[in-house]
Amino acid sequence: MKNFISLLLFLFAASFGTVAQTSETFDITTFQTPKNWNKQASQSSIQLSTEDKTQGTYCLITLFKSLPSTNKSKEDFATAWQNIVKGFVNVTAAPQMATPETQDGWEIQTGFAPFEKNGEKGVAMLVTATGFGKMANALILTNTQAYQQDIAAFLASISLKKPIVVETAAPAAPRAVSSGYAFYTTNFDDGWTSTVQEDWVEVTKAGIRVLIHHPNKSADAYNSVVLTGLKNAWDVLVAPRYSSASNLLFRPITGWQSIEFAEADAVEKGTGHRVYVVLFKMNYSNGSGRYLEFIAANKSAFEQEFGPYHENTYGWEKMEKMANYNKFGISAADLKGKWTNDFSGSLSFVNAYTGASAGTDTHASIENFIFGPANSYKWDIGIASGYVGSIKFQSLKSAGRVSVPSVWQMTFSDIQGKPRTYNASFSAVKGGRILWLDGRAFGKLE
Repeated sequence: MKNFISLLLFLFAASFGTVAQTSETFDITTFQTPKNWNKQASQSSIQLSTEDKTQGTYCLITLFKSLPSTNKSKEDFATAWQNIVKGFVNVTAAPQMATPETQDGWEIQTGFAPFEKNGEKGVAMLVTATGFGKMANALILTNTQAYQQDIAAFLASISLKKPIVVETAAPAAPRAVSSGYAFYTTNFDDGWTSTVQEDWVEVTKAGIRVLIHHPNKSADAYNSVVLTGLKNAWDVLVAPRYSSASNLLFRPITGWQSIEFAEADAVEKGTGHRVYVVLFKMNYSNGSGRYLEFIAANKSAFEQEFGPYHENTYGWEKMEKMANYNKFGISAADLKGKWTNDFSGSLSFVNAYTGASAGTDTHASIENFIFGPANSYKWDIGIASGYVGSIKFQSLKSAGRVSVPSVWQMTFSDIQGKPRTYNASFSAVKGGRILWLDGRAFGKLE
């Protein structure tokens, strides 16, 4: 049996995807059925079989309908082994793999392992061909070398049809929108690139685009019904830029922090590109969620990068983190003017025994930076805190020179009596920027 397996591996690797005279076609596979073999067809597969009841021998070949591919042959094979081979027979050992072959654009992975089924032993061999966004699978189950010539002839007859690919022009690179700031583009170490646009920040990598939509009063309007709010946001932010949409699904998930998720296959206006689109928003309890629009060539490409949809309110970190790519460098020339941050909060106390009010503790602050000529600045902060009725007020201020040692840092010569360096960056909003200093947001006052 070992020599037979080695021969099968050689034949399949040498034959799969070659051009041959064929008489039958199933999906993208053409082949010739061995003489006197039985054939049974379904929508998802073709089964070719033969047996010798007196000898107790058999061979079963199954061709499966092609499926979307990850474009990574090893991953396709592993998925098919798990779903196909283990779905047919009891295989306990990991597959032994042949050397991958590439033929006519298809990368072929072949592996085999012994199996048992209903007390019978045999060999299962899986061949997976990956290419052109598709994967094709063939499974051979046999317990004998008797059908060696038939198997070899069948393998030699196989050819794979390349799926038709409609050539379209690649989408133009996003053009930055100038609004008086030095940096409009950020190239991140992980391969993503962010570019400021008029109504969003566009983040791109390897054919995937993510639009971080700027706040929009119409789309962001509160709605107590999550589904209604999601449909409204789709109509405002997404629908106007596509000429058509099919397979449109709204799939929100309610919870303490609800998830908004909508998907569709759409055609872009202007370019005519067919794309897969997802609109996503995590509704954080503090109201800081933003609508993110994911645009990929197809659903498989999206799921390969971000994972599939699921019905939990957790486990969305890969999509959530894309909002963090709204990040741009600092230039000293960007800072001129007044930037302010204000905060307020309160905490009420109740007597655990009587239920009577035990007072309210409040805190409010306002912090300002005023940047002037020659890198000068003035800084002040006012704080009010304490129990209602006995609130204490404090204030501090200083002045000096600010420097920008890197596009991600700002150093002040005097903050509370000593120099201080902040981690600094901008995030873009429509027509302007928000300045971030060690995680605190400052808006510019005109």
